[in-house]
Amino acid sequence: MKKLVPIVLIILLGSTILASCKSKTEDNTLTIGMELAYPPFETKDEEGNPTGVSVDLAKALGEYLDRPVIIENINWDGLIPSLQTGKIDAVISSMTITEKRREVIDFSEPYADAYLGLLVNKNSNINSIEELNQKGKVISVKKGTTGYLYATNNLMNTKINALSSENACVVEVTQGKADAFIYDQLTIYRQNKLNEETTKALLIPFQDSENWGIGVKKDNTELLNSINDFLKDFKENNGFDDITEKYLKEEKQTFDELDFPWFFD
Repeated sequence: MKKLVPIVLIILLGSTILASCKSKTEDNTLTIGMELAYPPFETKDEEGNPTGVSVDLAKALGEYLDRPVIIENINWDGLIPSLQTGKIDAVISSMTITEKRREVIDFSEPYADAYLGLLVNKNSNINSIEELNQKGKVISVKKGTTGYLYATNNLMNTKINALSSENACVVEVTQGKADAFIYDQLTIYRQNKLNEETTKALLIPFQDSENWGIGVKKDNTELLNSINDFLKDFKENNGFDDITEKYLKEEKQTFDELDFPWFFD
């Protein structure tokens, strides 16, 4: 009887391992990473559930691929490492395609075009990006963003205040601690609407457009090709028009009035 105990344990252990392997291989879940701190693209509703442009895009991708979707809320700096380690399958988080990021992950075809803008303190005499590039001026930037890269590469005379969150950057401007905050046009427009008494928005583009793409792990060609097929189908079936109508109707009207190109055109 004593000899049977280890045999039974071995059988049970083997069954557990096989069951675990089977569960892993049959897991069809599509895990999408995004930082839920960028309304209206990636944010939470009143109950704390993910919502926004990128969430709807992720759900539509899951339906197209016939895979259930899980949204993982991950800090911006952790998105690419999470992709590299296999914690998530894709990143849909308003991420700009850059050559530096291309070195470590792959991107889908671009699905949106964005430009940078400036949120300026209302008492500041700044009216252009050139006027910001001088000693004594301070600009707030969110770490790791293309606004941060633009400032470090082009505003050599400006003091750069790199912070961890968009809200912290905005507060620096509204309180007069920074002359400006550099970010995408749409966010600048929305933050100006929320802080009209203390800020003004400079929305005229001062650099080439930035392309947003869906990030996948390096060399995951099968998923990448499927995502590109989905984006083509989604655009052809007016999916981006529906998202604009749901989340960005007022902004679209304003951009049309200013004759600015729209994100998804």
